[in-house]
Amino acid sequence: MSRKKHSSGLKTKIVLEALQERISIQELGKKYDIHPNQISTWKTQFLKGAIGIFEKGVKVDDDSKEKEGLFKKIGQLQIENDFLKKVLGR
Repeated sequence: MSRKKHSSGLKTKIVLEALQERISIQELGKKYDIHPNQISTWKTQFLKGAIGIFEKGVKVDDDSKEKEGLFKKIGQLQIENDFLKKVLGR
């Protein structure tokens, strides 16, 4: 049996419902066919991540920095590749 993959939008929707506390996490689990422990885990992750939103100076997340580094590396490798093609006459 493979694991279900839930979109970040669905996870956010469920966590926001859990934070409203209109219905219990167990009832949410039944409503969305998701184990209550999973909902609690998502809720914890959401709250931990929310802390950083209002911190000063935090504008670029780690993924953006990593992407930027990878794009630089791709550019460097493309230049090296083009140079070698010229040198080898291809």
